[in-house]
Amino acid sequence: MSEVQTQVQEAIDQLVESGAERGVQVAVYRHGEQIVDAVAGVADPTTGRPVTADTVFYNFSIVKGAAATVAHVLAERGLFGYDTPVAELWPEFGTHGKQAVTVRQVLDHSAGVPGIPPDTTPEDLCDWDKMCAAVADAEPWWEPGTKVGYHAYTFGYIIGEIVRRTTGKPISQVLREEVAGPLGVAEELWFGMPVSEHHRLARLEDAPGAEEMAAAMPPDLPMFKAGPLTVFPTAQLGNRTDILEADIPAGGKTSARAIARMYAALLGEVDGVRLLSPERLRAATAVSTSGTDEVFGMPSAWGLGYSIGLLGSTPQDSPTAFGVGGAGGSFAYGDTASGIAFAVTKNRLTLDFAAATQLVQLVTAAG
Repeated sequence: MSEVQTQVQEAIDQLVESGAERGVQVAVYRHGEQIVDAVAGVADPTTGRPVTADTVFYNFSIVKGAAATVAHVLAERGLFGYDTPVAELWPEFGTHGKQAVTVRQVLDHSAGVPGIPPDTTPEDLCDWDKMCAAVADAEPWWEPGTKVGYHAYTFGYIIGEIVRRTTGKPISQVLREEVAGPLGVAEELWFGMPVSEHHRLARLEDAPGAEEMAAAMPPDLPMFKAGPLTVFPTAQLGNRTDILEADIPAGGKTSARAIARMYAALLGEVDGVRLLSPERLRAATAVSTSGTDEVFGMPSAWGLGYSIGLLGSTPQDSPTAFGVGGAGGSFAYGDTASGIAFAVTKNRLTLDFAAATQLVQLVTAAG
């Protein structure tokens, strides 16, 4: 294997040996060829089951990138345009001033509906019709298109319902038919994962101090208005059978190589499969909205469904990188300039992206 494979393997071995991480996968493609396939640690500490390349991790939001990709594939097929009003496809959505919200505004997190009801339970998250009804009835936090704020859960339900209304199929089926299946990773890239496959999942654990830090946060933060603490991404939530089985396309279950392969097939051909035309990719990965995030209060820049910029960098300094990070520190991206597609998946939910940033910098330095 390549020199970068050796460097990545040494880095993740050290992360596990030091106790910073429990189980890690890293996959890297360059111009459609896989150049890194590295694993370290254990998928399940109670049994000692090791992480393998096909271990599936619930990585929360990094699989938003797959939901966005499904939307782009359908847009390219002409089922809707980016400036199509969501209410044209899903009439119930057009209430409380949302009738002009476009598919573009959903994809770039400017639609103005980042919140779910404050009494939402984990069971509710698994009830597709209930969640879609709640989102359809939501009142915008701002005039759609004028501000940006991370739509943590609502992104997935809105994109998923657009897909269902235009194809007649659940988004998990379209993911399999249009993205994961053609790429040969249908058994490693899921929204809802059948219970019969759950034995392959890594077991999540919270990093030490995570609960205490969450409890110390001010209760009036906008992020707490966006949804109750009971549905915040924690190991307890992410290990629940019902959550793992449900279609919650704001996140998903994937191996590093599956989501990296998807980004590689956005950048170009992978074994004869290319997901989008170069023109469509340019439209999807250009900055569509930017500014201070109304939910998290940090600077942000979004293309259509993908965050712009590399970890450890800025959108201005790395404008050709597009991807999505996940709660707990996982990250996946593609870079149109370098031809690199990268993913790191892990089962210890850390409060930062330190490991992912280290690995991204290692890979980019190696070219």
